[in-house]
Amino acid sequence: MLWTASGIKGYAIRASDGEIGTVVDFLFADDSWVVRWLVVDTGNWLSGRKVLLPPTVLGHPDPGTREFPVRLTMKEIKESPEIESDRPVSRQDETNIYGYYGWRPYWGDGFFMGGYGSNGDDWVGTQALGDSQREREVANTRLNDGDPHLRSIAAVTGHHIHATDGEIGHVKDFLLEETDWSIHYLVVDTTNWWPGKKVLISPASTHDINWPDRLVNLNVDRQKVKSSPEYNEMTTVDRNYERGFHNHYGDIRAPGQP
Repeated sequence: MLWTASGIKGYAIRASDGEIGTVVDFLFADDSWVVRWLVVDTGNWLSGRKVLLPPTVLGHPDPGTREFPVRLTMKEIKESPEIESDRPVSRQDETNIYGYYGWRPYWGDGFFMGGYGSNGDDWVGTQALGDSQREREVANTRLNDGDPHLRSIAAVTGHHIHATDGEIGHVKDFLLEETDWSIHYLVVDTTNWWPGKKVLISPASTHDINWPDRLVNLNVDRQKVKSSPEYNEMTTVDRNYERGFHNHYGDIRAPGQP
């Protein structure tokens, strides 16, 4: 199921023994377009401290109550490693969090463990990983503390979108796939170029992102975008919509799609 990032923002995160805060942002890997962390503001509970949670520890969201259940206790979250919200999250920060919870990092071998299984119901036990293997992965990461290329969805929202022959609009929102937390589409507002229309752009149509200039450069021209299927908040992005979308762009696929 696809969710808008703006729609999930503000959801409460409920631990097994109480509410811990609300979702305020998402961090995604700019090489794979997959959300790796939810940024949770703990509000008055921890004096505004922010904590990171990987999507795989979340249960199914409840649109009625606007909550995500998390199978962690408030004490576990309270004692988790702190991050500095005014600087980029480093691979060392990520390693410290995984090490604290005893989870396998997503950059390790095999399926990322530490949360709900792919069916969303079964809790995956961390001991099944083997302590020695997990310790080796964490140790290797400490020795090779590289840039994980994590980017904030809140920061990218508003970036200008440039086709091969000129600007077409700006990033308005993101559509996330709940099953694997990949970013399937950027929602682009074309008001400044073509009044009254929003369109979807697949990450597969992006050429690169110019971070200093806040630009997302595409590998398609303006006419291709202009003639693409229209999108608005009432649009159901189902198989029929996606089939037309893929045919229009030459059968491209968003990350995670077969």
